[in-house]
Amino acid sequence: MTKWEYATIPLLIHNTKAILDTWGEDGWELVQVVPGPSNPENLVAYLKREKQ
Repeated sequence: MTKWEYATIPLLIHNTKAILDTWGEDGWELVQVVPGPSNPENLVAYLKREKQ
């Protein structure tokens, strides 16, 4: 059975691609992006990768 680990990271609108590229290089896959809890203009990304 595959085991997963998860990360939640804030996304800066002006730097979204660079942030996701950096996490992707470490094996993280983007699962979902949602508005931040305190300010909908801020975004939060949920990522996962296989646990080693």
